[in-house]
Amino acid sequence: MDGNRHTILVLGGYGFFGTRICQALAGNRAIRLLIGGRDVRQAGQLAAQLALAREQAVAIDASAPGLSSRLEQLGVATVIHTAGPYQGQDYHVARAAIDAGANYLDLADGRAFVAGISSLDVLARERGVFVTSGASSLPALSSAVVDRYAPRFRAITSIRHGIASGARAPGFATMRGVFSYCGKPFERLVDGRIGTVHGWLDLQRHHFPAPVGARLLGSCDVPDLVLFPQRYPDVRTVTFHAGFASAPGHLFVWAGAQLVRLGVVRSMVPLVKPLHAISQWMERFVSDKGAMFLTLSGTGLDGKPLALTWQLIAAQNHGPHIPCGAAIALANKLAAGDPLPRGAMPCMGLLTVEEYLAALQGWNVREVPA
Repeated sequence: MDGNRHTILVLGGYGFFGTRICQALAGNRAIRLLIGGRDVRQAGQLAAQLALAREQAVAIDASAPGLSSRLEQLGVATVIHTAGPYQGQDYHVARAAIDAGANYLDLADGRAFVAGISSLDVLARERGVFVTSGASSLPALSSAVVDRYAPRFRAITSIRHGIASGARAPGFATMRGVFSYCGKPFERLVDGRIGTVHGWLDLQRHHFPAPVGARLLGSCDVPDLVLFPQRYPDVRTVTFHAGFASAPGHLFVWAGAQLVRLGVVRSMVPLVKPLHAISQWMERFVSDKGAMFLTLSGTGLDGKPLALTWQLIAAQNHGPHIPCGAAIALANKLAAGDPLPRGAMPCMGLLTVEEYLAALQGWNVREVPA
């Protein structure tokens, strides 16, 4: 700790999401912000841009042994882990934070990674720290939306949701995580039965409000598919789909996923680097609008069928700020001393929709309430 300030280390702080989180937290005087990563030069450049002291740029390797001791040395009170992809990672960083007596949160989108964070609950409780995974659009924002509208239902039986990106290409690690399950099988609950679907297949078209319009979406493996049936006991269907701003680009990924499913190619991961470069080049030609939707269906309080849809619209390529909202909001809560539960848990029930979106003020992001 630095006086009365709450020291927060953002691992991967100069990366795609880390930069956005650091930009949002740098102005909070209750926070002593540390920008961490393997390349101290890049960390230093961002620190200079944010008018931070040179020593607030920290050379640190999240995978290195002795991480816990390094966190204690730096006086870290909270670790924000943004260094994905999380698919295939273990809980080395979270364990190090717990051992150091620091809170921990991440932006993980891997189903097993987010759902499995509860395995650290006993350790986190013993150390008296707050640990959460999935502090991002899924499941932090998606579950907040369900929780907001749940009082309108006697029973929610179906949750269908999805995200369409704008032109801005995601970070390399994010794209690698997404492409890791292209064409690969995963399970989801539909009509009360567990069935198998393949990543980025199950092609469908969703009509978002103007100015986004119709977008192609494919099935994606996300934490909500396993967490929502546990959290909402009446639910019989949970699906999630995602898509790109460019229809030809989406169809290319769909075709690649088909080749993986058929065994023609083993994985699309080797294509991530060239496709990432192509996506960046094409940004100027593609819509800068992105969106998210969540449709709830079930039985209303009057016993009649009820369905409603909530949506979120982002313009000017501000969509990539949305996944950062939970980390920003929770970091500000921790710095203010607001009570958060001790233990380890997926990031659900910790923020309201209003708190999440308040962290995105200043960006062209607006909700369309149900």
